[in-house]
Amino acid sequence: MAAAPTMADLPLEIGPAELAQLRAGGAAHTLLDVREPWEIAICGFADALCIPLASLAARQAALPKGQPLVVVCHTGRRSLLAAQVLRRSGFSGATSLRGGVEDWALTIDPTMARY
Repeated sequence: MAAAPTMADLPLEIGPAELAQLRAGGAAHTLLDVREPWEIAICGFADALCIPLASLAARQAALPKGQPLVVVCHTGRRSLLAAQVLRRSGFSGATSLRGGVEDWALTIDPTMARY
């Protein structure tokens, strides 16, 4: 099995397959879901830290800096914006899930609800 990526190795975006590999490998990471509560109620990752994008700036102190921070949203637009903001704020391990939970449900977990 390949070694877990270091924070310096993480691109600004990763695809669902890369996230699945990260999760399966047991590497320390945090999932950050920046969707609204009503969206998270439909589907999401049970172990995600949920902070809506509008609240992210005020709650950055709650985020870990010493491990990859995979940001997710519905389609990847908000998570990409959040990852860019977080990187500028010193979270070098911030990366966005390209395609969001929608692509995750289509390619990795067909049991996940979609909207």
